[in-house]
Amino acid sequence: MEIHEMGALELSAAFARHEVSPVEAAQSCLARIAAFDARINAFCHLDDALSLAQAEASQERWMAGAPLSPLDGVPVAIKDLLLTKGWPTRRGSRTVDPNGPWLEDAPSVARLREAGAVLIGKTTTPEFGWKGCTDSPLTGVTRNPWDLTKTPGGSSGGSAAAVAARLCPLALGTDGGGSIRIPASFTGTFGLKPSFGRVAAWPLSPFGTLAHVGPMSRSVRDSALLMNVLARSDARDWYGLPPSSDDYLLRAEASLKGKRIAYSPRLGYVTKVVPEVESLVEKAVQRFEQMGARVERVDPPGGNPSEIFRTLWWAGAAYLLADLPEEKKALLEVPLRRMAEEGAGFALKDYMAANLQRGAYGAGLRQFMESYDFLVTPSLATPAFETERLTPLDDDGNAWMAWTPFSFPFNLTQQPAASINCGFTRDGLPVGVQIVGRMYDDGGVLAASLAYERADPDAQKSPPGY
Repeated sequence: MEIHEMGALELSAAFARHEVSPVEAAQSCLARIAAFDARINAFCHLDDALSLAQAEASQERWMAGAPLSPLDGVPVAIKDLLLTKGWPTRRGSRTVDPNGPWLEDAPSVARLREAGAVLIGKTTTPEFGWKGCTDSPLTGVTRNPWDLTKTPGGSSGGSAAAVAARLCPLALGTDGGGSIRIPASFTGTFGLKPSFGRVAAWPLSPFGTLAHVGPMSRSVRDSALLMNVLARSDARDWYGLPPSSDDYLLRAEASLKGKRIAYSPRLGYVTKVVPEVESLVEKAVQRFEQMGARVERVDPPGGNPSEIFRTLWWAGAAYLLADLPEEKKALLEVPLRRMAEEGAGFALKDYMAANLQRGAYGAGLRQFMESYDFLVTPSLATPAFETERLTPLDDDGNAWMAWTPFSFPFNLTQQPAASINCGFTRDGLPVGVQIVGRMYDDGGVLAASLAYERADPDAQKSPPGY
């Protein structure tokens, strides 16, 4: 197997056997980025010298039999919303000064350094991660390795595209309304939005407690390996959960037999889903049944939470941009500025009401999940569509919400949720199925995802030409 085809666990095992070195792994990633990223545009910052220096230090540890963790020497890409010491974090925006200073790591990046991972570069994001596609005034258009005319989704589109094209085995993403699961679905990769607080975040996103940090990979077990590192606590995150005692790799091996699955193809209110998507997800649900799960077709309570999410997200954009001087606002992407202006017009009473409604919605979902181990839905209402579009379905003023009705509800509820590939359209585009777990059952979601991955030969296919 060529180095670029090896996942994180395979690389770690090869390092231990001295069959592959961390330097060779880093060189392989950097060579592939040089060869392919001009057409994809997944990376916005590279530092070959630093990445290779980290790989050399890791190689010395493996040769001495003293790796810092199984992740030591494994290349990991970092979404450019996460602070990284010594590297600019420009968040896809021309309003951010690249000169910094950049003196601190976000908790997730700090955990990678502690584990000895090789930071291979920073990946593209739409401006401040505001939408479900990845293009920005700063970094231009990021493209989907499965079809370069299509978006990889967003806002973690650069991370997903890099993983799908075998430019690196692992990446960090963030997810405030689907931003890990959307690009995982569009690129045929695996992405987990952990329970809120499970992976420490600092500083808190301008979009508040909607935003999660999580792993992106080609295989479920690789994300489980990364979760073993990311789930360590950090005192800077005052929403952070207590340290987890879970070994996510071990938890991922649990069986689905006898598990109770609620299957909701429309969540009770979604009106537009591309038929090919529905058909592929139906087949995925049949696989769950064949694995011994007890599936019931049922919709969760609470109705349509779109207005709750819209109020909170638009208000977050208003807060984010409120103090920018006019000369910097002129540099913003126009739809983002418009959204922030709308959010600034919301009444305080309406914002507070949305928070209360969110609480009621989340409480209803938690009670619903007492009867089920998992809730399964499509990841998205559509496969990937043309770059630089906000929506392929309609333009009703809600931007990307029309085609992401299955993702943002679980940012409101803060439950763990993952997207895993379940097949391809006639045009060869990946489609994801979403697995939502009970709050705090991140290991259970990984286990259900791994069981599905092993049952579906399409779950880990790679795009042609890479």
